[in-house]
Amino acid sequence: MSARLIFGFHAVAAKLRHDPEAVREILIDAGRHEKGDKRVRDLMGQIARHRVRLDLIDGKRLDAMLPGARHQGVMARLEGERKAIFIDDVLDTLETPPFLLTLDGVTDPRNLGACLRVADGAGVHAVIAPRDRAVGLTDAAIKTACGAAESVPYITVTNLARTLRELKERGIHVIGAASKAPQSLYAAQWPVAIAWALGAEGKGLRRLTLETCDQHVSIPMRGSVESLNVSVAAGICLFETCRRRMTEKDGIRGNAATGQSHQNKMP
Repeated sequence: MSARLIFGFHAVAAKLRHDPEAVREILIDAGRHEKGDKRVRDLMGQIARHRVRLDLIDGKRLDAMLPGARHQGVMARLEGERKAIFIDDVLDTLETPPFLLTLDGVTDPRNLGACLRVADGAGVHAVIAPRDRAVGLTDAAIKTACGAAESVPYITVTNLARTLRELKERGIHVIGAASKAPQSLYAAQWPVAIAWALGAEGKGLRRLTLETCDQHVSIPMRGSVESLNVSVAAGICLFETCRRRMTEKDGIRGNAATGQSHQNKMP
């Protein structure tokens, strides 16, 4: 059976938490262990709890196995290939309104990894991207994600516009972030079940993706730059959504444009 590799403390620890059965073995730099490194000690405790095979090896061997990678002295071999995930697999198991992120044309692995990390922090249920003209989960993307590549479902689709239409048929409101949109992110209103659509820095969303969105909003820019890195834009949009969801959960409805709020009245 073929194996794939992940590396770095966050990625390996996240895999142990979410899918320990898939971990064949973990390799750790013996030098860091001998120095009493706390992160190594904590990870070894997690490895022992899940009864995963551990091998302490020379750090130079890890360098040779992962040339050019910032592995932090930790690597794991996983069983088989990454399992394909479908959007219905995610949506059919949700007990809360869907909260999704779609990425259109992101080709930089570090941008993808950073988007996954932001999505994990905001509680996004899945990240969706086209199979073509996008980077995919490379080693660099997984490393940058700091474990989020194992905790947030990453779904690739053949036709992004068609997938967005299918989401809309399931009652999910699709919002596209576009620099020229007349409505500000902070003034816009949207329903609770949503999917954000963001494009690559500079290029933005492709025409068909933009036309498929239910709504377009822009992030107000006060300086001289015209656009933000896609992971920064994702963070702003996702955490504004997260803030509103937390406010609604606490029974406070706020007007994003004025900042005014009022308590919901109980019957």
